[in-house]
Amino acid sequence: MSNDEITLAAGDAEVVLAPANGGRVRSLRVGGAELLRQGERYGCFPMVPWCGRIRDGMFRDGGTVHQMPLNAPPHAIHGTARNGAWRVACAERSEAVLTYDLVAPWPYPGRVTQLASLTDDALTLTMSVETYDSSFPAQVGWHPWFNRSLGGEDARLDFAPAWQEERGEDHLPTGNRIDPKPGPWDDCFGMPGGVDVTVTWPGQLELRVTSREEWVVVYDEQPEAVCVEPQTGPPNGLNTLPRLVTPIEPLEATTTWTWRRP
Repeated sequence: MSNDEITLAAGDAEVVLAPANGGRVRSLRVGGAELLRQGERYGCFPMVPWCGRIRDGMFRDGGTVHQMPLNAPPHAIHGTARNGAWRVACAERSEAVLTYDLVAPWPYPGRVTQLASLTDDALTLTMSVETYDSSFPAQVGWHPWFNRSLGGEDARLDFAPAWQEERGEDHLPTGNRIDPKPGPWDDCFGMPGGVDVTVTWPGQLELRVTSREEWVVVYDEQPEAVCVEPQTGPPNGLNTLPRLVTPIEPLEATTTWTWRRP
């Protein structure tokens, strides 16, 4: 099946997927308004097989230490799948399935599957990592770049995390949990009841980002966009909180973005 861009439609919502550009959601338009920052590296890309930064690009699996390319020196960031071409397994009017086979520099064979499902008022993304060979630690998550402005007032973020991961000078969690601090943020927060963050463009649109996962990174240090990133563990989690993918237990996560007009 062709790896050209795929357009999903439901009601007045339209989603464009870009399999060849890292399997990302390139565009999300609601009532004609583009919610995602445009550009080759923006939209919303899947973070897999890890999320955020790995300290010095190194992670340990048992007695073996693996080195990933330092694409955010001195660290490795956001996984490898966003740099690859994904395959289109299925594409319907409002739903599509993309797959990506993990390859070097990731040291383990595995397959990533991402399902995008659009309704009149929500986009649901589900991602899984499977292996039929060696078990390995992994993370999955999403990195959406929401436009800070839709032409009116800047977006406002509302969420009530249980804690904030203290951030060290190297931008990685120190391991201490602290009371949430006001932004701007490039920080990881804990939401044990599940990620629940509302992005409001006053007078225009309200978008709620939810997930059963309990980790979310919020990044709003750039003037053009705000990022709300649900993920299965904190930055550097391959080292500090590994989730093991095994032949009988894949790693799966889902996020839903639901919108409404005021």
